[in-house]
Amino acid sequence: MAKRYAIVLAAGQGTRMKSKLYKVLHPVLGRPMVQHVIDEVKGSQLDEIVTVVGHGAEQVKERIGKKSKFVLQEKQLGTGHACMQAEDLLRGKEGTTIVVCGDTPLITKETYQALFEYHEKEQAKATILTAKAPNPFSYGRVVRDEQGEVKRIVEHKDASDEELLIDEINTGTYCFDNQALFEALKKVTNENTQGEYYLPDVIEILQGSSEKVAAFIAPDFDETLGINDRVALSTAEKVMKRRINERHMRNGVSIIDPDHTYIEPDVVIEQDVTVYPGTIISGQSVIKENAQIGPHSEIKNCYIGKETVIKQSVARDSKIGNRVAVGPYAHIRPEAAISDDAKIGNFVELKKSQIGEKSKVPHLSYIGDADIGSNVNVGCGTITVNYDGKDKYLTTIEDDAFIGCNSNLVAPVTIGKGSFVAAGSTITKDVPKDSLSIARERQTNKDGYAKRLRKN
Repeated sequence: MAKRYAIVLAAGQGTRMKSKLYKVLHPVLGRPMVQHVIDEVKGSQLDEIVTVVGHGAEQVKERIGKKSKFVLQEKQLGTGHACMQAEDLLRGKEGTTIVVCGDTPLITKETYQALFEYHEKEQAKATILTAKAPNPFSYGRVVRDEQGEVKRIVEHKDASDEELLIDEINTGTYCFDNQALFEALKKVTNENTQGEYYLPDVIEILQGSSEKVAAFIAPDFDETLGINDRVALSTAEKVMKRRINERHMRNGVSIIDPDHTYIEPDVVIEQDVTVYPGTIISGQSVIKENAQIGPHSEIKNCYIGKETVIKQSVARDSKIGNRVAVGPYAHIRPEAAISDDAKIGNFVELKKSQIGEKSKVPHLSYIGDADIGSNVNVGCGTITVNYDGKDKYLTTIEDDAFIGCNSNLVAPVTIGKGSFVAAGSTITKDVPKDSLSIARERQTNKDGYAKRLRKN
């Protein structure tokens, strides 16, 4: 197979986005749009990727990392000029170079692969990725001759009335014979109103040299959407969301309301999981089979075990075991680990805590920096007092312990195996195994005192 290269155009600032964040770093379903582009085009067995950066160069490099080499376009003088910056890395190499825009995150690896294969089969010097647009207004039209060969690309403003009826548009993505590309770029001029070097001029130059130029029609116009403003960004989100949700549903996941369910690209969901409306699942989350997530829950970078149910809750950077019940309105903060068959009930907050098998924190509790064993019951309103204003300390509750409601466990402290803490206690010392600890004032009743207060 011939060598394959990619040039990713990612130098523009994107002024129409009206943002301090550079355009190609704006996220589509949690991932910068340029990262979508590189991840998808990589699927075509590329030998080298060169990303042209300009505005926000260091931020783009940091985000993409080692997936690409980089060249700098200090002045943005057009798409042709951007490709010229890659010449030192690609000049003279035999093979095919695909030029893709960093703001077209919806083109799939299947479409890139099909474009490469069509270009190589046609033995063309250039192949344009085109699309059938339902409303081609403002797009450059692809004009073909009677044999169906590409005759030229005409910009909307320069098109005749007859050409304006054409619905096949230029998407701005191309495959080139690598050597032919850089030879033609030498002939591109900036004699236009913008004073820029345009990549489409390469097509005209190659045709003028009687070289073959082909066109491959993308299977779905939505894939070719370029993002120039927040409206287009929102449209891309909808398309990507629909694509991902449909993939999960075809793989056996029940998504009750796909229009109101947000799942990022790296999420793994096994079959027979049910996702209810208003749920957001993001990051590197993994949801195992038969789990139920939602409604109105947010899961980020979590492992969720089999048959676990999470309702109206938030969980981040944590591991939740099998058959766990979470919520409603629980908050699982980072570094929590909940073992099988545990229960984390309504209005419970966990942070950096281990919860053992079959243990319960049913409601209205804060458990932070704690190590809780198995078969422990933590009563309503219990707080692990983990912070003294300077440092944080560990609370340990051993197996089979029972914590009465409204207890304060002042860390560092250990509640021994099988012990009881009486309701309303503030525990500052370790509780031995199988003990009952009571830490509160003895109740005093003053007969008739309330009546005298009311008279006064």
